[in-house]
Amino acid sequence: MAIRRILTIDNTADLAILKQVSKPVAVVDDAVRALMDDMLDTMYDAPGIGLAAVQIGELQRVVVMDLGDGPAPEGAEAAAEDEEGSEETRVPNPRFFVNPEVLWASDETFCYEEGCLSIPEYFDQVERPARVRVAYLDRTGARIEEEIEGLYAVCFQHELDHLNGVLFIDHLSRLRRDRAMSKVKKTMRLREDA
Repeated sequence: MAIRRILTIDNTADLAILKQVSKPVAVVDDAVRALMDDMLDTMYDAPGIGLAAVQIGELQRVVVMDLGDGPAPEGAEAAAEDEEGSEETRVPNPRFFVNPEVLWASDETFCYEEGCLSIPEYFDQVERPARVRVAYLDRTGARIEEEIEGLYAVCFQHELDHLNGVLFIDHLSRLRRDRAMSKVKKTMRLREDA
């Protein structure tokens, strides 16, 4: 397992890769699982809650996610109620998606302030379907279908967009997209100077 470099929009070559459509995975094998392990390590290191393979330069339809919503360890329920949503109560729950797709989307929408590891330190409101029925292959290659909502649905759709060469800022007005690009370029220059 290795931590990989995350592509960012301020780099022209990175942006060209991020805008490409990823290729379907033929079979979930050890090589794909190794890629998912690298992606998970990279995502945790960043830190983030979702990462598409294209964000590390791999044009494969693979996504990892961890919303920190795993089942609480025994005896931890009372403590979790006292500290609802705190970083200490987040329980790892890594998820793996190969060839993910949306089968159905609700007419009802949900607006959420999104961010992206490829667009560092920029956040903006994006409106998406509130509920979606999705299908994907899991880490073992088994096909899963489920209906999801809330942050899970937002993150799934955000990462699926990446696999289709779409960034969350592509859902914004031109003015807000340009503002995002300027802010990221400035942020990355400051990081280089530090």
